[in-house]
Amino acid sequence: MFAGLSGCLNPGMYRSNTSPHGLRGRVAAAFLAVATTATLGLTGCAGGDDQPLGTPDAPLPTEVPPGTTLVVADQQERLQNALRLSGELDKLPFKIEFANFVGGPAILEAFRAGAADVGQVGDVPPIHALAAGQDVPIVGSYQTNPQALKLAVAPGLSITRLTELKGRKIAYAEGTAQQAAVLKALSKAGLKTGDVQLIRLQLAEFLDAVRTGQVDVAPLIEPNVTRLLRTPGTSLIPDSETSGIYSGLAYVYARRAVVQDPAKAAATRALVGAFVRAWHWTNTHSAEWADAYYVRNQKVSADDARRIVESLGTYTFPHLDQRLIARQQSTIDAIDAAGELPKKLTAADGFDLRFDAAVTEAVTASGAAFAEAVS
Repeated sequence: MFAGLSGCLNPGMYRSNTSPHGLRGRVAAAFLAVATTATLGLTGCAGGDDQPLGTPDAPLPTEVPPGTTLVVADQQERLQNALRLSGELDKLPFKIEFANFVGGPAILEAFRAGAADVGQVGDVPPIHALAAGQDVPIVGSYQTNPQALKLAVAPGLSITRLTELKGRKIAYAEGTAQQAAVLKALSKAGLKTGDVQLIRLQLAEFLDAVRTGQVDVAPLIEPNVTRLLRTPGTSLIPDSETSGIYSGLAYVYARRAVVQDPAKAAATRALVGAFVRAWHWTNTHSAEWADAYYVRNQKVSADDARRIVESLGTYTFPHLDQRLIARQQSTIDAIDAAGELPKKLTAADGFDLRFDAAVTEAVTASGAAFAEAVS
């Protein structure tokens, strides 16, 4: 059931932005250590430093000692670009090393190996972390337009209603926000997973699979939505049908050993503040962000870049509180109802609410807004 979660590390899922003698070397060593562990499985791959150190309600340190380093897991180089372009990267009171991954499951595997400290992901990877017995609490969050995720339709097909998904081949990736979107879409249509063909793929394969007709439908986000629509005959299921299947949430989460280590916990607190300020900077510098990230880094046209930024809307930042926990629980329940979780999960177990102080401080000082955590 948990492809990519039951085994150990797959080095092909990892790409580093540092030299082979630095972060890459440490990751390779961690991969080797995990691969040679005698017992493999959901809990057997966990490193010893994933065990809680101290108590979850211990005061959160604020002073970052000299020489502190955080290894931050990124996807499509988004977070590092936002931090760098906003100027927040240069202000961090610690050394930061970025590792670029494809999808939340790969980041979780790096957490297991102790090869990454903190990561930015969608709302589903933390759920699968809980299911896998990993203690990686959420420490920050942002909210974008819930309509940013689209259900893309292969060339030559006409699918305009969710009920028409019955019997269709749908791209599916466990442990991702796209997984939850598919399951919520089926539930909204009154369908079960057995009513469709779930084609298990890596996220990076979704775009080519749907535009070549290997699958009928795939959940896509930008810039892949824009890339898809360049293929003649492709289409999107209307937003009026898909409303509510995607949360628009992204989380920052970290290994428990990191947030309970005084130096790294203080560094993570500083990173959460920078995370808020950097993404709010993209709100107020949308043209600069579109050009620097989407045009220069992701290689889309200037017109497409503007369209992408507009589709995501304004970044807002929910409090780490009971409302957000309840929202996360609703996503857990949707996945569980489809039989895709091995046990009952409690969303509150996946949060470290001490970091809300950093969120509140950064939002207030920067002029950003708190998101409404609506279900």
